[in-house]
Amino acid sequence: MIDSFLVMGPTRALRSLGNSFGLAWWAKVQTQEPDVTYWFGPFLTRRSLRGRIENFLNDLTSEGVQSIEHSIVRGRRREPYTI
Repeated sequence: MIDSFLVMGPTRALRSLGNSFGLAWWAKVQTQEPDVTYWFGPFLTRRSLRGRIENFLNDLTSEGVQSIEHSIVRGRRREPYTI
C-alpha cells in the first residue's frame, strides 16, 4: 500500500494518506438546478482548501449553476465525489 502512495508523487500521496486517516479537508458543495452535491478535495490544510474553493465555486457559477452552498469538513471521503 505504501508503494502505491509513492508512485503518485509526494503531495498527492500525502493528501491520499491524510484522507485515508480521516485528516483531510474537504468542501461539501451543494447546488440546485442541477440538484447536486460535490465533494472538493482532499486538501492537507484548511488554508489550502480555502485558497482554492473560490475558483471551484466560480467555475460552477460560470456553468449556470443556481443556489450554491458550501461547508468545510475534515474527514475521509470515498468515491463518488459527485452525488
